[in-house]
Amino acid sequence: MESIHNFAGLVSRLSQHGQRKRVAVVCASDEATLSAVARALKEGFVEVIFVGCRAEVEACADLQSLNDHFSIIDATDKQDAAEKAVALAREGKVDLLMKGLINTDILLRAVLNKEHGILPKGRVLTHVTATEIPGYPKLVFFTDPAVIPFPSQEQRREQIRYVVRMCHALGIETPRVSLIHCSEEVNAKYFPYTVAYGDLIREAKDGEFGDCVLDGPLDVKTSLDASSLETKGIQSPIAGQADALIFPDIEAGNTFYKTLTLFCKAKVATALQGTDVPVVVTSRSDNEDTKYYSLALAATTI
Repeated sequence: MESIHNFAGLVSRLSQHGQRKRVAVVCASDEATLSAVARALKEGFVEVIFVGCRAEVEACADLQSLNDHFSIIDATDKQDAAEKAVALAREGKVDLLMKGLINTDILLRAVLNKEHGILPKGRVLTHVTATEIPGYPKLVFFTDPAVIPFPSQEQRREQIRYVVRMCHALGIETPRVSLIHCSEEVNAKYFPYTVAYGDLIREAKDGEFGDCVLDGPLDVKTSLDASSLETKGIQSPIAGQADALIFPDIEAGNTFYKTLTLFCKAKVATALQGTDVPVVVTSRSDNEDTKYYSLALAATTI
């Protein structure tokens, strides 16, 4: 399978595949979510159950000719909508969830409910982003800009597994995964995670994470720019061509995310991983494209 290098290729492959993934969209009352879902319906890669917000869905002009591929379940309020959507996932009636105009904490409360949620015991919940950066020849995955403040070693292992699996889903046979730091130096005193990186690299060589190449610590430039790596005289199997970046903490990941979108005009797609089904949790301020590409990314990785 040829690897996917951009979001246009991602959508094209989904459309050509011809199989619609089942999506529960929670509280789709905002224009960006409704438009993104309508695009996905037109491209033929989803069928949708809207949970809550019947009036807004029925009033959406973009959906008028697509009602053969969606249905609506009523909800008394946003909490009820979240719980009903999670129940659909738990019962195997949908393949993924998508957040509309609902507070993230309300949706996650239902997702993480110990009795009725969809996060298996012992599983790590994390946030993975894919980005299409102007001037870079392929998509780059990175984690975690939104969920885990300071990942433990075991959480970082799961983050690596998630991004490797997502890369494989896009046809990247041996993804290059870079463990990020502000430099390439191991510093046990101030940055103990740089020492722990060594254990992860050894585990990767032993096949712990499947088919991938893992190296670090590397900074963002030496991870994504071969000339920077050469200038510093660093030998790395990443070779300045990383497919995925593992950030040391949420501050670094979140800053990278916002810098890309604000100043680089990068396209992004995001999804929660670790749950029984992917959960598309975008910000209320994210535009239609981000919501659309996030839906496409989640559908590809199922």
